Amino acid sequence: MEHDDSITELLLTLKSVMQAAERLGPASGPGLADALSTHLGCDVESLSVLSEEVVPHRFADWDVALEHLASQDPNASVLGVGGGQERLHQSLGDLISTRYTRFGVGQVDYCKVPTGPTGHRQTIGFGIRLMTFAGHPVAVMQRKPDPMYGSANARFEVVCQDAEVAADLLVEASRLGTKMSLLRGQVITFAGNGFDPGSDGFTFLPRPDVPTGDVVLPEGVLERITNHVLGVDEHTEALRRFGQHLKRGILLYGPPGTGKTHTVRHLVGRAHSHTVVLLRGMTLAYITQAAVIARNLQPAIVVLEDCDLVAADRDFTPSGAPLLFEVLDALDGLDADADVTFLLTTNRVDILEEALVQRPGRVDLAMEIPLPDLEERTRLLRVYRRDVPFSDAGLSSAAEQTDGMTAAFAKELVRRAVLEAALQEQTPADSHLAKALGDLLSERETLTRRLLGMDDVVDAVVTDETWAGAAD
Repeated sequence: MEHDDSITELLLTLKSVMQAAERLGPASGPGLADALSTHLGCDVESLSVLSEEVVPHRFADWDVALEHLASQDPNASVLGVGGGQERLHQSLGDLISTRYTRFGVGQVDYCKVPTGPTGHRQTIGFGIRLMTFAGHPVAVMQRKPDPMYGSANARFEVVCQDAEVAADLLVEASRLGTKMSLLRGQVITFAGNGFDPGSDGFTFLPRPDVPTGDVVLPEGVLERITNHVLGVDEHTEALRRFGQHLKRGILLYGPPGTGKTHTVRHLVGRAHSHTVVLLRGMTLAYITQAAVIARNLQPAIVVLEDCDLVAADRDFTPSGAPLLFEVLDALDGLDADADVTFLLTTNRVDILEEALVQRPGRVDLAMEIPLPDLEERTRLLRVYRRDVPFSDAGLSSAAEQTDGMTAAFAKELVRRAVLEAALQEQTPADSHLAKALGDLLSERETLTRRLLGMDDVVDAVVTDETWAGAAD
């Protein structure tokens, strides 16, 4: 028993020695406070620390800005902070204080952050830049967001003999970060899935490429929408010269599956110079942040998909107001000369119409995307046919028998026909198209048709036996 007690006492003593060594910092080399005092030319503990919290999607922008400022000082350098995990819980003021724990100079922590759908940038995840700004030596500590350690936002802290210089540096970093933003001209959405490294609550999306010929709408509809979105941007000087507003709101409405999202993808693909923020579902709650991004990185498009699904929901907004009110407030909050388009889509315009009418001017163009007529159904099938060897006569026949067909239905029909041929190890032909259409129009596929947005027309529903004969 005494032997066990002696071992326990020894272990406790060793633990105390290790803790004391950690508090004292490295045996050789300067402590962090010493290094900063040398750079600043005074006792760093006597100075105030100014700090700024930055939302995750702006962290890389600030890193770019500070790197640019540091590049103007040939003697600029970067310090890391020693001290193990404990340093991650401390502010810069705590790290430079020698009252309790003496932190030493250590290795700089670097991290990769996304700069586009495929690109990344190496940034300082946790470190201190030593440089001069406005003729004064300054130290800037930057720390990436890390929810594990209670920091949902990035944090930048500045110490300088002149507190006004420190404040000016934070203002300049913010200005440069906006001017040089890595988000400019990108397509992003909020709320990363939490599994992608560096997602930090937002995700870059590839800019879609949907040719004009692939957008099948009634004559003149796409042209009007395009002119309202891109035409304004092309003629901003003329509109401003005559005192006309640039901010605009567009509502695309119509039954599910008719091509509203497809039209949006076409517009986003053509708007190469625009910053695009895509919000759908629960991410619609980020409308305020999206509007701020759009205002600062204009020309911009804010896409609000399927607004009707959460328009009346109060659970997604900090204020507890219905989400649609937040959207309208965001529209109100932008200056009239902001080159920003709010592009809304909905399957249930009746849910949105009353609120929009009560606050006129927020949406200045409402365009219906209706179910395609016979000519448009034929064009849709030709679009999705691609290189599949279906005849024009076969496509026309299918179009004639699918009144109420949506773009989603047409796409699925062609896919099923190709699959039918593959299962039979044959080249796709009109007979496979007829068989696939028969399956989709059969009674057992009633729910499938509804999920594809197709109105159930009784006359269009046939028995499997009828279509078995048609496929032969």
